[in-house]
Amino acid sequence: MPTPEAGRAPGHRVPGLPVIDPASGETFDETPDQQPHELDDAIDRARRAWIGWRADPAARTIRLNAAADAVDAAGDDLAPLLTREQGKPLAESYAEVARTAARLRYFAALTPHTRTIDDGRPVHSEIRWRSLGPVAAIVPWNFPLQLASAKFAPALAAGNTVVLKPSPYTPLATRLLGAVLATALPEDVLTVVTGREPLGAHLAAHPGIRHVTFTGSVPTGQAVAAAAAASLARVTLELGGNDAAVLLDDVDVDRVADRLFWAAFRNCGQVCMAVKRVYAPARLHAEVVEALAHRAKTVVVGSGLDPETLLGPVNNAPQLARVERLTQRALAVGARAAAGGHRLDGPGYFFAPTILTDVPPDDPVVTKEQFGPVLPVLPYRDLDEAVEAANDTGFGLGGSVWGTDLDRAAATAERLECGTAWINHHAELSLAQPFAGVKDSGVGVAGGPWGLYGNLSPFVVHRPREEGR
Repeated sequence: MPTPEAGRAPGHRVPGLPVIDPASGETFDETPDQQPHELDDAIDRARRAWIGWRADPAARTIRLNAAADAVDAAGDDLAPLLTREQGKPLAESYAEVARTAARLRYFAALTPHTRTIDDGRPVHSEIRWRSLGPVAAIVPWNFPLQLASAKFAPALAAGNTVVLKPSPYTPLATRLLGAVLATALPEDVLTVVTGREPLGAHLAAHPGIRHVTFTGSVPTGQAVAAAAAASLARVTLELGGNDAAVLLDDVDVDRVADRLFWAAFRNCGQVCMAVKRVYAPARLHAEVVEALAHRAKTVVVGSGLDPETLLGPVNNAPQLARVERLTQRALAVGARAAAGGHRLDGPGYFFAPTILTDVPPDDPVVTKEQFGPVLPVLPYRDLDEAVEAANDTGFGLGGSVWGTDLDRAAATAERLECGTAWINHHAELSLAQPFAGVKDSGVGVAGGPWGLYGNLSPFVVHRPREEGR
């Protein structure tokens, strides 16, 4: 098994950046704390590696499939390390590793299509596609491997090279992933760099980077876009969401309660497209609250390494403090915790799964992205009122409608201002579909062929239809 030091992460120094196990709150390892000046060498090597990588699409396909095989083979090393630093249950970490390998295979099979334009002129016009150069991939802590692969798989398949920076909260599994990929990819095609800010800011602003892909908060995304503008690099930004679930008056609460609960609480609610608000018909509101609260009270919470655990800790201390602050503020202005509402006793960053009712609709726990195990359930009298409330946010990533009449649910989903809408489920994505938000939820498109073309630039060749013309 390759060690992280076998990856392309320059500047190994001790002591490094401490990494904390969120289930215990204790430091258990460290990673290199690289400095901004060290990026110059990494990006220069990525630029030189790009020349050979872009030249042979058939070889890229072979290498990417081999990389996918290597990731699958390393699952027993990657998944436990991911759980240790991120906190999610081990089964979810294995699923994340599998998704990483699947995404490599998916993009390895995609080929950009050359297109001929026939517009009646006496020239033959052909649209071809070229790679961009070194790509910066800046990844958050909630899905370190999955979101990294969502960036590097299409970029590499398009013929670009990648400099990947994980969150300082979750660098270890990504560094190990870099070492695993290095066994299948040419040298310097993928480089992992780790460290505190301003490392990411310098990476986004570096003149050698031609495309910056980022997932994270709106303020940081705005800063990334401003930094990338200095070199006119392309940007793809996925900036989170405040997804609403609208329950229709014909919904079967018992039938959907499990799906609705896990749509909100998977990965301890730390999912950009998780359900973060529920709007329930007034006559069903108490039933919905009771069904969700029962699940919140009985779900097994603990270390992700425990096979009995279904819900792990919040990933880091600042995020735990934010979740607690939002919850306590809501309770102070009249909200009621039907379940949870507090930190759990003992070590680690655990917050009790929380269902809130009687929440003022303009409270920050409703209007902001709480990004934790807290879910407000709000009643409505009229469906138009519910749709208006669902859309009354600066975010526009996803949304869902739940009901028995699928045609009515689909018609309601059409009214949601978001990039993806689901009916009777939520936050399920295919590798082949586009993923994009509206409003403050982002810029650009990831996923499917759109993700591939987002890493390419059109190149048009004109030639006469006949010699001599």
